[in-house]
Amino acid sequence: MNMQITADDGHRFDAYAVAPDTRSRRPALILLQEIFGVNHEMRRLTEKYAQLGYHAVCPDLFSRLEPNIQLTDNTDEEWQQAFDYMNRFDIDRGIKDVQACISQVRELPGCNGRVGAVGFCLGGKLAYLTASRTDIDASTGYYGVALETLLDERENIKSPLMLHFAELDGFSSRDAREKVFASLATRSHIDLHLYKGVDHAFARHGGQNYDAQQAEIANERTAVFLDRALV
Repeated sequence: MNMQITADDGHRFDAYAVAPDTRSRRPALILLQEIFGVNHEMRRLTEKYAQLGYHAVCPDLFSRLEPNIQLTDNTDEEWQQAFDYMNRFDIDRGIKDVQACISQVRELPGCNGRVGAVGFCLGGKLAYLTASRTDIDASTGYYGVALETLLDERENIKSPLMLHFAELDGFSSRDAREKVFASLATRSHIDLHLYKGVDHAFARHGGQNYDAQQAEIANERTAVFLDRALV
């Protein structure tokens, strides 16, 4: 099902929402999209986290550019479209839209008042900024790019944060990753994990760089982290 989110400036946008099959009060989880929009994979992940007991919601953060974008990584044309959307995306405005989503889902019937976030690719970067700029209770980011340019925001991160990195990430250099680790590794509420021998998007099920073994390890770490922080 879709729910509608109202941003602080009045903009209204859809989010794919799936409720858990339980009568007990449970946390909510915001799924932060890749550059391909709220596509089949993001909807699958939303459904997966609902099965794990979360009020799972995936907001259409590209809606200000064009609503209901659904691309894949299967063709060069789709990659070009995805990069175009990413380059035009206002990330500062996007984080405000994430905050609007957090505030709204926190009030969902059956939510226990705690909200987490999980983001992939672009969403991995958004997860980091969500940790520093919103009132989220916990965040997890997979292979976020250009985090080394945002390290001045680390002082604002008060809630638990977990970040997953790919050793062979084609969109992020080793030097960039080492800057992130050097800056964040000493912070007790930030967990950093590096996955050897895999490329960007190694956890994208069915994607070009999918690695089932490393994805399972990362996803299990995320599940334990979120359960500890939110339940």
